[in-house]
Amino acid sequence: MFVQILGSAAGGGFPQWNCNCANCAGFRDGSLRAQARTQSSIAISDDGVNWVLCNASPDIRAQLQGFAPMQPGRALRDTGISAIILMDSQIDHTTGLLSLREGCPHQVWCTDMVHEDLSSGFPLFTMLTHWNGGLAWNRIELDASFTIPACPNLRFTPLPLRSAAPPYSPHRFDPHPGDNIGLIVEDLRTGGKLFYAPGLGKVDAPLLEIMAGSDCLLVDGTMWDDDEMQRRGVGTRTGREMGHLAQNGPGGMLEVLEHLPKQRKVLIHINNTNPILDEDSPERAELVRRNVEVAYDGMSIEL
Repeated sequence: MFVQILGSAAGGGFPQWNCNCANCAGFRDGSLRAQARTQSSIAISDDGVNWVLCNASPDIRAQLQGFAPMQPGRALRDTGISAIILMDSQIDHTTGLLSLREGCPHQVWCTDMVHEDLSSGFPLFTMLTHWNGGLAWNRIELDASFTIPACPNLRFTPLPLRSAAPPYSPHRFDPHPGDNIGLIVEDLRTGGKLFYAPGLGKVDAPLLEIMAGSDCLLVDGTMWDDDEMQRRGVGTRTGREMGHLAQNGPGGMLEVLEHLPKQRKVLIHINNTNPILDEDSPERAELVRRNVEVAYDGMSIEL
């Protein structure tokens, strides 16, 4: 299984276009050692030719341009994208579908809740029907694994996660199973398993057991501290209120990962305020000490 990190930042990317927090300002003036990052999205393949896109960020055009296998050049019009899986209906994970309209129809896998949001409050499924039929919906059943014809050696198992629906969702303040999912992706030939959860608000005992059975954990790294945005003066909500588990503190992501010593651990969906973006920060040094990696655009993983 080949896993390509197309984008590793949270909504807004890094540096965020309208932000002058210590991280963004420091990156721009050269006083911060860090890498620019686009908004979170990955691609997965079993052969390196046909790719399943997981989320379609607003930065999708630049991400595809930066990864050569996404343009194999086999025909006058071509793409390496064979299917799309949506983990949720958040704007920073779905807006890229508009930029893919020239390639419609696209096969899209998502839950009932995501399909409802993208047919009502943010009606992408409806809008894109005007482009060669738009998006063909394939329902993700929360209690069943599924395969995708273009990558037959990969088995996808959805995991309902506790997180928040977007502001335009009819059930914004009434969470439903399927608003946000993680994925176990298993290579049926090698047995390699990826646990992918860019939005993860809580890890209970059953989920921890599932994570323990995976070879690589690609998990929510949005914030270092739960009140990070408040303390940096750029927001009012906590990480938990937005459906993200902070790395630091009791019950935080680092404490969770300490229970999983054998897995490769990679943080993704990094918010622009997170000090781990600063490669010289004590927080980044703490990750190195704990053998936890920080995803970056262009990172490749093979399982």
